[in-house]
Amino acid sequence: MLTRKQHELLMFIHERMKESGIPPSFDEMKEALDLKSKSGIHRLITALEERGFIRRLPNRARALEVVRLPDSMNPSLGGVKRRFEPSVIEGDLGKVAKPPLHQDNSSGMAQSVSIPVMGRIAAGTPIEAIQNHSHTVTVPPEMLGTGEHFALEVRGDSMIDAGIFDGDTVLIQKQSTASNGEIVVALIDDEEATLKRLRRKGNSIALEAANPAYETRIFGPERVAVQGKLVGLLRRY
Repeated sequence: MLTRKQHELLMFIHERMKESGIPPSFDEMKEALDLKSKSGIHRLITALEERGFIRRLPNRARALEVVRLPDSMNPSLGGVKRRFEPSVIEGDLGKVAKPPLHQDNSSGMAQSVSIPVMGRIAAGTPIEAIQNHSHTVTVPPEMLGTGEHFALEVRGDSMIDAGIFDGDTVLIQKQSTASNGEIVVALIDDEEATLKRLRRKGNSIALEAANPAYETRIFGPERVAVQGKLVGLLRRY
């Protein structure tokens, strides 16, 4: 499943190549998607490549190849701003309000809950979360609250002082609000998702890293949408 911007860029590249046989330049893509910098285009292209929609051809400038298009061509994608939330955590795989339980037949006690891992979240320089279900993890039910949950794999080191390391899997409870000091999945400008501690400062929202190497980023309230809060963490050794 693609974000709105990923879908827009894929279709722009596809239509341009149908017309001229030549992929658009980064400047053309930036202008078409009304982005402020080429770095945003680079992230979108990387995301499309990781999902198998496009291929970058080596040793050739502006060499892009559209490998496939979305299975369902929804015309509303180009005109409706969509948040990170539905693409990541909605659908049957992401709903655990009544979670499937693995039970010990001898005792009848619930042993674990299956949670979908829906891709990656940045704990460092913001990246777009990968929005495809990849696998599931099983966790003790006492690690979860009520409602819906999903898991994301952490990439980056900006939250290491909070005990969250690169490669960890975080368990997120879906909600659109959070209290000061809670660690949240935050969506910035409907485009970038990151894992940070949330602080409200007057009319502004600060996304605070737990690593002195990273600066706190401050935004207007309309630029940040909370997608869920951290409720647990899994780590492999």
